[in-house]
Amino acid sequence: MLSKLAKGLNFLFGNRLRSRKIMLSSSLDYLKRKRVLDRNYFDQVRISTLELVSEEIRLRKIEGDVAELGVYKGKFARYLNQYFPDRKLYLFDTFQGFDQRDIIAENDKAFSSADQDFSKTSVASVLSRMPFPQNCIPIKGYFPASATGIDANFVFVSLDADLFEPIYQGLVFFYPRLAKGGYIFVHDFNNESYPGARKAVEQFCYEQGVNFIPIPDSAGSAVIAK
Repeated sequence: MLSKLAKGLNFLFGNRLRSRKIMLSSSLDYLKRKRVLDRNYFDQVRISTLELVSEEIRLRKIEGDVAELGVYKGKFARYLNQYFPDRKLYLFDTFQGFDQRDIIAENDKAFSSADQDFSKTSVASVLSRMPFPQNCIPIKGYFPASATGIDANFVFVSLDADLFEPIYQGLVFFYPRLAKGGYIFVHDFNNESYPGARKAVEQFCYEQGVNFIPIPDSAGSAVIAK
């Protein structure tokens, strides 16, 4: 049951949305879980979609680990850890911001300036957010070289590396290792600040003959299912 504050906010914002003919989905009600408004993460569409997907994976008993490429401060990774509590969670990141090699490639393709500072993070600070840190495997370094020697299959992967090259390389690495019935979320698919994200998805999917579904979360994600 929602708190009185959450109920009040839901009523207030719900009326405003309904007046604009925008409706919030109640399709998560069937999970019969206690749910409150989460002020720590603003993108309810993204985490709600993740929750539904994680439940499908659980119900179908699909085996495999979970991963995120592009962790930054771990705000989304926290939910990966929460909704997949019994699985290993690989966390790939430089933990120092964009790598210069990817910045050069991004600039050469005229996708973006790639000048955003994502260096204010660390492995320790990310792990401090995790509800089950014992299941997390942080891997610091330049991807895909940092993934050398990893022998794992995956049921869910989040690609949130923003730039063309790491997203494309992430798809190349993870898709063959994705279990049947698994999912890949690619963030920033419809983010005009990072057009390379869309190009990476489009190029990979064209080359491999696979499809994707865009979802209307913040900055837009593309979902690839296997």
